[in-house]
Amino acid sequence: MSLGLDAIRDCLEGAVPGVMATCAPDGTPNVAYLSQVEYVDPEHLALSFQFFNKTRENVLVNPQASLLLVRPRNGAMFRLSLRYLRTETAGPLFERMKAKLAGIAAHTGMSGVFQLRGSDLYRVLSVEPVPSAGAPAEHSQPNLLPALRRCSARLAKCGDLDALLDQLLDGVQREFGIGHAMVLLLDPVGERLYTVASRGYSASGVGSEIALGEGVIGVAARERTPIRIGYMTAEYGYGRAIRDSAAQDGMVATEIPLPGLPESRSQLAVPIVAFQRLLGVLYVESAHDLRFSYDDEDALVMLASQLGIAMHVLQAAEEAADEPDAAVDTAAASGTPVTIRHYPGNDSVFLDQDYLIKGVAGAIFWTLVQDYVATGRTVFSNRELRLDPRIRLPDLSDNLEARLILLRRRLQEHDACVRIEKTGRGRFQLVVTRPLQLAEMKGAAPA
Repeated sequence: MSLGLDAIRDCLEGAVPGVMATCAPDGTPNVAYLSQVEYVDPEHLALSFQFFNKTRENVLVNPQASLLLVRPRNGAMFRLSLRYLRTETAGPLFERMKAKLAGIAAHTGMSGVFQLRGSDLYRVLSVEPVPSAGAPAEHSQPNLLPALRRCSARLAKCGDLDALLDQLLDGVQREFGIGHAMVLLLDPVGERLYTVASRGYSASGVGSEIALGEGVIGVAARERTPIRIGYMTAEYGYGRAIRDSAAQDGMVATEIPLPGLPESRSQLAVPIVAFQRLLGVLYVESAHDLRFSYDDEDALVMLASQLGIAMHVLQAAEEAADEPDAAVDTAAASGTPVTIRHYPGNDSVFLDQDYLIKGVAGAIFWTLVQDYVATGRTVFSNRELRLDPRIRLPDLSDNLEARLILLRRRLQEHDACVRIEKTGRGRFQLVVTRPLQLAEMKGAAPA
């Protein structure tokens, strides 16, 4: 009985090494263990090329191979007939395998030995179960489709990005049992990702940043492909420990630590893409080995796709919203004045001595408080901010709503005397409870 590759994806997680048989031109067989087998699609898989050994020598001249895989949960075995197609040394497939192999190497104590040189792509000609004396007992895996359906239905009801982010992370936590998750969005100018929402961490990390290509999150964004690791590896840490240490030493005044587990043993980063445009990354992690399966990856890819399309639609609706009338604040602020310092070099903003935000969100905040102090104005629209030259948005496609969410959540975390409250689609108001004093500084904020 021939099976499809989709039916045995749980054999490809690396928990049990595969066994590969090849044949030299003179008929001499060769059998070797494989550290990694990667699912590509229902008709293809990829094997890790690490050493120029007899297996590789054989397939380059005789592209036929046989692969034996074991299902780790019940010991069932499957024999695959393969045909070698090509080797990829860069790109999404290579980066997925490189990240996963780093975790396998760390788990097996082979970090200095396992180094991916290429991803060998094979066509799967057949998949057959290997007969055994006693049929192994089947253990059914949980069906994630009902959870995906419920999450998708909640996202479909959301009318703004704030609600989308909350419903997505609540659903991932409640429906999929994933305790730690975050959403990062792309800053296309700085080629960095910034955190806008998270769940499960002692500190939200809203406003923290990571560069494209850095760690699991950055590689997933750069390559626009899911990156999943089942074992802890220092090679794909995302710099949190370095930033935490620097912050404790007082070296980094404007760096918000990225949230994360002290020992992240399973990681999955899924790019958020809509209409061929990268918007951000959905990231989840666990303190347990092999927590996320191919099924988890599929489900989160679907949710990330729905999030990306919804973000695109909502942004278009916000841009079309009517302009609000200018308003004058009638409730006088009272108490001790707060000094807001702005450094134009990187648009860093401080409330008295406390760092608040930088970048585009910092420029937005400085613009809002300038108008408030000058005229008492409190009501604004997204459309006018997009066109305001003081903010210097990179282009009209920049996700301004995400910047406002970031700013609003940072102000809430600081329990600041200034709040941003949404009043309608593409509209919001500034609520100020203490007098403000503005101070324009020179250059960038000191580290």
